[in-house]
Amino acid sequence: MGEVNIKKLACELNLSAATVSRALRDSHEISTETKIRVLEMAKRLNYEPNPFASSLRRQKSKTIAVIVPEIANNFFSLAINGIEEVARERDYHVLIYQTHENREIETSFLNRLLSGRVDGILISLACEDVDKEHIEKISDQVPIVFFDRVDDDIEGVKITTDDYESAYNAVQHLIENGCKKIGYLLALNSLSTGKKRLKGYLDALKDKGLPDDKQLILKSSANNDENHTLIKNFIAEHRPDGILSSIEELAMPCYYACNELGLNIPNDLKLISFSNLAHAQLLNPSLTTINQPAFEIGVEAAGILFKIFNKRWYEPNETIILKSNLIKRESTRGFTII
Repeated sequence: MGEVNIKKLACELNLSAATVSRALRDSHEISTETKIRVLEMAKRLNYEPNPFASSLRRQKSKTIAVIVPEIANNFFSLAINGIEEVARERDYHVLIYQTHENREIETSFLNRLLSGRVDGILISLACEDVDKEHIEKISDQVPIVFFDRVDDDIEGVKITTDDYESAYNAVQHLIENGCKKIGYLLALNSLSTGKKRLKGYLDALKDKGLPDDKQLILKSSANNDENHTLIKNFIAEHRPDGILSSIEELAMPCYYACNELGLNIPNDLKLISFSNLAHAQLLNPSLTTINQPAFEIGVEAAGILFKIFNKRWYEPNETIILKSNLIKRESTRGFTII
């Protein structure tokens, strides 16, 4: 028999490599029954652990890393504030990395952080296709907690919001205010976050008896200038009377497009966006937003990471959902009957 490694053990036990590794390290995340199975198989196959890999984690750096797609985004700024508050209370430093929505940059950061320079990682995934296997391999060596932008297929603790319900309620609000042809600006479509928002939009249309018109779903680009053109053409061609934007970066191009097309918000088109924009109420008209509890998500994610450090977290694949709230403003105001 060739060299026995964790992958071989995992194959024999029909478990993931991450689960086997955690069982061998006596992780609190793994049940006693599974640990016994893994240890018995390791003994039977004469498995020898790699002492160098485990030694990397012995020294505490008193530092955690936060990986986000974009620091300028209002949601992530607030989430980072929450994370830093929790870290500061525990005398920890916070390193912040932004991926610019690029998977290769994200992977590069994760690989770099394996050197032992951080004790744990908080990550909001880039919107490109996720390398699930690689991220699980990293999480086997460094504790990772996922927040906001998550992928349900990756094992790990996730902190997110009620994306499905928020999108559903937003569409319902548009319908209640007279909209019959509602467009959707699609983003994050490779992540569970984006998929749930899209499903909420589609289910709300179905439940209210409105047609499911795929032409009313516009897939956004990674390029802001391109999005402006896409949205303007979309509105000009399809003339929706309502739009739900799945991310805040697509809300402002709607304002510009309507202005250029001579359309009035909310009389010609009503607009809602997932957004933590601080100036949403100062726009003309003020923007109706699905306001996510960004600061609280940061606090919760960091708090769980420290519980993992202290072996006080026992749900290795739990998703914690915090409620968003719909803030109704002028961009979705109903028609006034005089």
